Amino acid sequence: MTPPRTVPAAPLTVAAVQATPTPGDVAGNALAAADLVRRAGGQGARVAVLPELFLCAYHPPTLAADPAGTDVAADPAGVVADPRLDPLRDAARDAGVTVLVGAAARHPDGRRTIAALVIDRAGAVRVGYDKQQLWGDERELFSPGARGATLLVDTWRLGVGVCYDGCFPEHGRAAALDGAHGYLCPSGYLAGSEHRRNLYYAARALDNTMFVVFANAVGGADPWRFNGGAAIYDPQGRPLARGADEGTSVLVATLEPAELAATRSAHSMLADLLPHQGGTRVSLPG
Repeated sequence: MTPPRTVPAAPLTVAAVQATPTPGDVAGNALAAADLVRRAGGQGARVAVLPELFLCAYHPPTLAADPAGTDVAADPAGVVADPRLDPLRDAARDAGVTVLVGAAARHPDGRRTIAALVIDRAGAVRVGYDKQQLWGDERELFSPGARGATLLVDTWRLGVGVCYDGCFPEHGRAAALDGAHGYLCPSGYLAGSEHRRNLYYAARALDNTMFVVFANAVGGADPWRFNGGAAIYDPQGRPLARGADEGTSVLVATLEPAELAATRSAHSMLADLLPHQGGTRVSLPG
């Protein structure tokens, strides 16, 4: 499959956020997210990505103890009408920013997922994507998503992954083959994982010659202490912006169509991909 060779019509300014949510406090975290979105919009961002499970915090003991209080309910169409998110709806609408933020979503069939919620510029909230690759003990609390997703913003196609999804080259490649120009990754990387945090998402950018926007939680108490380092990567995997390992940050960069086109012209892995890459193998004597 050859991905479409389209290039967006205009630049897109995006924000990658690192911040510390409060475990279990969906209403308070939505207020904090609203402030971060307004900060992003004030710096010119049209898309803002916040960390994995930000609205409830990535804190498994709390998520296990209080599912009713930490989840947001989605209707059969994926729409979320939870009034605790009203400040975030208002911020997205007022700032003109499309928001991607992590939440624990409860679906009508009873499934609980690690969701990336999309809040559009009109303030509507829906489940945009459910994390497919669950990590470790997440499998005890959540069900995996069944499909990928591409977010359409202006003329940009932005694939969506959540944290551990980005550790699988196939996940980012599927987005690229769907025509993605960028890959948005709300995440939660624990302290001590800095090497992998900095490697995976730069690699997904270069693998697929696409921009990557990586958001991460920061702070918290051991063993659930997170390491920040939110970043925006160009299509060669070079950081356009990167946060420190500590402290709240709203990192903003502009994604340039000309840079995307030039990179894909010079590094044509997507165009050169064989239909059955590596599928036929032989054993060689040593």
